[in-house]
Amino acid sequence: MGFFSVSTHRGLVHWQGLLLVVSLLNFWCLPTTEQLTIVSKNVTEGEDVLLRIRSKVPNAARLKWYRGKGVDEDRIIAFFTQNSLYHVRGPAYGRVTIIYDGSLILMNVTMNDTGIYTVLLERPPLKTLIGYRQLNVYEPVRKPTVQASNTIVTENKDAVVLTCDTNAVSTQWLFNGMNLQLTERMKLSQDHRSLTIDPIKREDAGNYQCEVSNTVSSAESAPLVLTVKSE
Repeated sequence: MGFFSVSTHRGLVHWQGLLLVVSLLNFWCLPTTEQLTIVSKNVTEGEDVLLRIRSKVPNAARLKWYRGKGVDEDRIIAFFTQNSLYHVRGPAYGRVTIIYDGSLILMNVTMNDTGIYTVLLERPPLKTLIGYRQLNVYEPVRKPTVQASNTIVTENKDAVVLTCDTNAVSTQWLFNGMNLQLTERMKLSQDHRSLTIDPIKREDAGNYQCEVSNTVSSAESAPLVLTVKSE
């Protein structure tokens, strides 16, 4: 019997359109003789993800998907059997669907979906094939804002602290639209979210922004204008 469809109480399921495809590289192997390489994939929270079986799937008696590395029946999230019965385990996985080729769709992913997924194929009479996949889900970077301890300062007298408010993991400072070139009077905090200029010079006057990013997205703040007065 060919492995071409999944039946549910709603009928035959067809999935078309654009889906983020997460391939299971080097999927087919004998688990007792080969160690699969786990290749990570980075996606943004809220996306629909296709955990795709890259190799052609032969006729199968049963295919199972598990959350976590390895086969643990307490962590099964969906399975397909040759008699076209389709099951999803657990209320948290109402977002899971198996499509015609045995691949798994996980809809509207959240940070909690980060982790390893295991697929197991049991083919009669005794053959068992297994694959693993790491899925990393990241929160989208929100637009940062820049705040200053003072926006009007006096040359050679005052210091200023600029702070980038962000949820990102990486921060880069811009000055007048270009990457800021640090001078001996400038100091960044360990996470680069705070910039201290002490003392202020006239050439420090201008527009300051922070550009932030994580693995899957980036954003740039609106400019903050720093005015430097003479003593």
